[in-house]
Amino acid sequence: MIDMGMTDKQFNGFVRFLLDAVKDAIEEKEIEKKEEKLAKIADNLQKTLED
Repeated sequence: MIDMGMTDKQFNGFVRFLLDAVKDAIEEKEIEKKEEKLAKIADNLQKTLED
C-alpha cells in the first residue's frame, strides 16, 4: 500500500483548524476550561501522529 501525504491545501486547512483551536483556548478565561481545551488539542495532535 502506498502512503500518500497531504497536499498543500490539506496541510493549510489542518494548520488553520489547529490555529483556531489554539486561539480559542488562549481566549478562554476559565482556567479549568482552558486546560480542557488544551488537553483536547494535544490529544487530537497525538492521534494525528498515530494515524
